[in-house]
Amino acid sequence: MNIGICDDEKEICLQIKKLILTMAPECQVVYYCSGKQLLSERQHFDILFLDIQMSDTNGMEIARTLRERKDDTVLIFVTALKEYVFEAFDVSAFHYLLKPLAKDKFNSVFQEALKEAEKRARSREESLFFQTKSRSFTLLKSDILYVENCRRKVDIHTLNQTESIYATMAHMEGLLGGGFFRCHRGYLVNMSHIAQYSADSILLHNGETIYLSKEKYNDFVAAYMGYLKQEGVCGV
Repeated sequence: MNIGICDDEKEICLQIKKLILTMAPECQVVYYCSGKQLLSERQHFDILFLDIQMSDTNGMEIARTLRERKDDTVLIFVTALKEYVFEAFDVSAFHYLLKPLAKDKFNSVFQEALKEAEKRARSREESLFFQTKSRSFTLLKSDILYVENCRRKVDIHTLNQTESIYATMAHMEGLLGGGFFRCHRGYLVNMSHIAQYSADSILLHNGETIYLSKEKYNDFVAAYMGYLKQEGVCGV
């Protein structure tokens, strides 16, 4: 679960981060002391705690921009001002917390926000429909490990099965879009299933290894680093 905090008071950011990690230590938490920085990074958060009155911008305007971008983050305003309560409904805010933060109230709202974020994540699960001469079937995009070129067909390798269909790699690349990378002329990999990579191969979480061509290496590394940043994965 990726959680963002945006407040120009660093102490508030740290307080919220501590409350979150006390309840859900597995969450990835990032905080910003600038609303403009939050918008410029264009990172999606499952839950976002957002101050309304900040020195560089207005949190309500940030929320409107996020909604215009079709971002469905679970939005929780954290502010000392009560007068924005009704305006918060205009940007589909999930809740509205008043400063100074009360621990019990925060915990209650956060628990409900986690449930809502999980529900929205499930609804975003994209199913793909395929049709062959003999049957029709659907696959969850997130279950696809990689696609392998097999002459006039492609093999779609998933967590549980392998399906063969008549299609080109170019067609599959366009169909799957972001989150997948053409690491070799014969392979299209789902970056969410990558465990590690070397100069000429990619190891997946299930133990399978696929080829990484030398010509694609630099582009792959750039794409994969961008993907990790977008997903909120931190390096050490």
